[in-house]
This record gives sequence, structure tokens and C-alpha cells, in this order.
Amino acid sequence: MDSLLKHMVDMTGHRDHTMLDISVISAVQELANAKQTRVLTLTTVKGQTFIRSRAIICAGKAARMEEQTDPASAGEALSSYTALAACIARHEASAEQVDAEGNHTLWLPIWLGDKCNTCLEIIDPTPYTPETIHIVGGIVSVYRNFQNLLDYSERDSLTGLLNRKTFDDQLAKMLAASSAEQDALALPPGEEERRHHSDQEKQWLAVVDVDHFKHVNDKFGHLYGDEVLILIANLLQSSFRAQDRVFRFGGEEFVVLLRSTTQENARRIIDRFRMNVETHEFPQVGKVTVSIGYVSISAYEAPVIILGHADQALYYAKSHGRNMICHYDELVSGGLLQAIESNDEAEFF
Repeated sequence: MDSLLKHMVDMTGHRDHTMLDISVISAVQELANAKQTRVLTLTTVKGQTFIRSRAIICAGKAARMEEQTDPASAGEALSSYTALAACIARHEASAEQVDAEGNHTLWLPIWLGDKCNTCLEIIDPTPYTPETIHIVGGIVSVYRNFQNLLDYSERDSLTGLLNRKTFDDQLAKMLAASSAEQDALALPPGEEERRHHSDQEKQWLAVVDVDHFKHVNDKFGHLYGDEVLILIANLLQSSFRAQDRVFRFGGEEFVVLLRSTTQENARRIIDRFRMNVETHEFPQVGKVTVSIGYVSISAYEAPVIILGHADQALYYAKSHGRNMICHYDELVSGGLLQAIESNDEAEFF
């Protein structure tokens, strides 16, 4: 009982989803004495639901956030998880399955109203006792309620993406991580290869704007305009990696924070999203495109300057044909943009 209370206190002491995920799987892992516990994200794209693992803990190891190894993948199809897919379709509280190796998998969808975007997965070689299921069910109830509270304060009500006020905190964390990485570059002699690798991986910020969105609202009405924004949000979540963060800044404008990756990979991930939008058939509206500007994040620059640079790249894209992505540093080095020291004259969202 003391252990359960300790975990409950730990869970409700967090104010962000990442630490809440780590806390809940740590609690479930210990109390269920499981082999492995994961937090899964469910995302629906073009009528098909995909699953991604966003946090994991294995017996004898520390809990950690999962990074997406294949940036081109939307995740595993929910249809490949037969028991879970049936559970989700019937809006049930749990599903259990035994695999060929005798492992018992218990899935506990986190229902917020009639929607399920998160699911706990517990794997153990032995069957789950009614007592274990009861205790874990209680933890899930607390997790669901607290997640709902965080969502209310952190997420945009229309799209479900993180909102503008959450962005500042997330960017601050990314700048701190970037500062630590840059400090690590001061390596002793003989480690040039490691230094080169660190130089290549950076944090990135991208600003996204829906092209001709006013025309969509004027021609089709705000109801269809809202549907476009919801579908764009779904495409953002499925196109970017589990470790990236996506925000709605308001109107038709979005911001993405990409965690450590190379410039080449960042461009590939961002352009994949652009192409996913371009090829998507939006109900009634038809074709919609987006313009994107992006920039690497430096711990030595103020957040307003970083946003200003990405904003400049975005508006270059919008004024040079739309439906394209532009990298701020490439535009400056190519003489297409003039570097600015401050953004007093820059237009922001």
C-alpha cells in the first residue's frame, strides 16, 4: 500500500505529459511485477489507425522515452493488434492476449470521452490476477484523470495539439538540451569522430502555415475550415517522430520542435509532411498545401530570434510559390535573405 501511495503522489506531482508517462509505467511495472510496460500513442490517418510506442520500461531497467528509429514510418497498423483493435472498436476497458511464447499482454486504453489516443501495454509471462488488474485499473483511472487535466491546460481544444502557452516551456527544455550538447563538444584530443557526429545532430524549429486558408473559409465555410485544421493536425502527428513536439499557434499556423537529428534528416522529415498534405484528399475542399520555414536551434540565441528566423524562411516560401519548405541558414548563405540581429520588424503569429 505504501508503494502504491508513493507512486500516486509521484504521478500527480508532474505538470507535463512526458514525466507523467514515465511515472505511470514505472508504477505499473513495479506493482504488476511485469516483464515490460509501454505507453502507446494511437493516431488515425486517412481512416487507418497506427500505433507508436512513446515510453517503455523493462524489468531491471529504468523507464525511458522511445525514439522513433524509422522517421519514414507512421507506426504499426492497429489492425495487426487483433485483440486491441477489437477492444478499441467496442469501446472496452481492456484486452488480453497470449502469444506463441506464452507471454500475456494486457492492453488498457485510456478513454477520454469516446476517443482513445493513448493505451498502456503490459507484458508478463504469467497470467494477471484479479488483484493485479484491480490495482493497475486504479492507477489507469488516476492517470486518465490527470492526463485529462494536463490536456485541458496544455492542448488546443480544436486539434488536440499542444497549445501556444506550452511552447515556451518545451522550447526552454530544448535550448537547455542544446546547450548541454554544445558543452559536450569540448572533447579531449583523439575524439574528433565523436565531435563530428555531435556537430551534425541539432535541434530544429519549423513553422507551418496552411496556404490560402482564408480562401478555404470564404468558399466552403468555417466548418470545413476547422476540418482542414483537424486533418492537418493528424498529418502532423503521423508525419513527425514520437520524440518531436507539435503545437498549434492559432488560426492556420503550427510550430514543430524536432529533437536531435541531422540537417538532411530534418529536411526529409519536414518535406515528408509537406508531401503528405499535398497528396491528401480533404473532404469537400479537395487539395490543400502548406508552406514551411525551419531553422536549427542554438542555445546562444533568444527564443524570439529563433522564431524570427523560422518566420522569415516561412514567408520566403509563401512569397515564392508556396507548397515548399525553406531552411533559413541556406537562404542567408545563398544571399536570398539578409540575416537580422533582432526581430523588431519581423511579423509573428
